Amino acid sequence: MITVCIMSYGYAHLVAQAIESVLLQTKKPGKIIVVDDGNHDGVDKVASMYGLKAIVRGKNIGIVNNFNDILMNHVKTDKVMFLGAGNWLRPDALEKMDTGADITSSDICLFGQEADKFCEQVSGSDLENGYHIWKFIQGNIEECNYIHGSSLYNANLAKKFGYEPTGNKNSEEDWMLWKKMFKAGATHIHISEPLLYYRRHKMNFQQNEPSKKIKKSRAERFAIWDFLKT
Repeated sequence: MITVCIMSYGYAHLVAQAIESVLLQTKKPGKIIVVDDGNHDGVDKVASMYGLKAIVRGKNIGIVNNFNDILMNHVKTDKVMFLGAGNWLRPDALEKMDTGADITSSDICLFGQEADKFCEQVSGSDLENGYHIWKFIQGNIEECNYIHGSSLYNANLAKKFGYEPTGNKNSEEDWMLWKKMFKAGATHIHISEPLLYYRRHKMNFQQNEPSKKIKKSRAERFAIWDFLKT
């Protein structure tokens, strides 16, 4: 059984697409968990439209604490995937990634207003049919993180370690988890197909940490609330 955790901080205007991409999977997850990490922008209202009850934090606790709490206290299945609320999955993603390995990753399709700029900063990006495909080159996990954060992994093994702060302003909590799982003998399979659609836009550069609440433009805020009230 698979749990997909859709994690949001200021993405109420995008979370519906993430939810629908999970509901439309050819292999259905056993559970979908939607989380608002204290932004209170209406993610719970969007989730309720799909029959889902979101977890809404009273205050923002940051990426690491948020992910760790969900993994340790809410995930009850043997496999789990964390999906950013601004992203979505290809319809056959879970089916292809349910390989039996402890960690299964894939290539990524990059899109959005900052996709071109982002591709200039990373290696292994190819242009296919007008889309940027981020191809992950396998290597030494101690030297480079070649496994993205929305991989499907063994929840029971991961719970032995959990997500921990890295001290780096750039989020690397998933890399630390992968390294610990590998040291414990985890198996890994990479699928060389873009199964995750990863949105790159200016809000990506906002850090989901306490006291750093996202400020949207007035027009964007009203557009979101007009949608939620309909």
